[in-house]
Amino acid sequence: MSDSLETLHDLFVHELKDLYSAENQLIKALPKMSQAAQSPELKRAFDTHLRETKEQVRRLEQVFKALGEKPGGKTCKAMQGLVEEGEELLEEDADPDVMDAALIVTAQKVEHYEIASYGSVCTFGRVLGYDQATEILKETMAEEERTDKLLTGIAEKLNVQAKTADEADESESSEDRSEAMTDRPMNRTSSSGNARGNAGGNQRGRTSTSRSKGSSGGNPGGSRKRSTARARR
Repeated sequence: MSDSLETLHDLFVHELKDLYSAENQLIKALPKMSQAAQSPELKRAFDTHLRETKEQVRRLEQVFKALGEKPGGKTCKAMQGLVEEGEELLEEDADPDVMDAALIVTAQKVEHYEIASYGSVCTFGRVLGYDQATEILKETMAEEERTDKLLTGIAEKLNVQAKTADEADESESSEDRSEAMTDRPMNRTSSSGNARGNAGGNQRGRTSTSRSKGSSGGNPGGSRKRSTARARR
């Protein structure tokens, strides 16, 4: 194929090469996703799709041979980005149920990209009259759609488990906050009570001192009055 896209045939082959690169990247990514999955059902789905993907690569090679074209020479940047995003996800510290839900998101992004791509090449093949190639590609298209529906069914169950895990964590956090709030007022009341007690004691001490001063202050005055009265006599 030439470097330029001058005909629909050129675009058809260009997109097939993109898919060939995408499927080969996915063959390397799926084992990592299967290993990271907690759910046995999700692991089986990834393992099954890995086997299907290897067969899909073989089918693409069959189509290229029929067209007299070579499959290599192109890197699917879209799949490359999706795979890198998935690898970043695997490095996250996540609850196992939440990780499974996230893995399904990643897998379905891949499936939706492939469904769109295979849908396009099936249309191009039909318009160009490449009936044999179109039938082969339709077989792969059907597998991608089945995988997407399977992942949706698994997600409906796993998302509920992820939500339950989230509610359990929230409940535990609420209990911790409640205990912390219960402890703090007791400390404040104790300190406040001590402060009031000290203030009251100080006040009573000042009152007693005042009374003592009043008594001792009155005695000298009384003694002077009695002395003056004796002198006059």
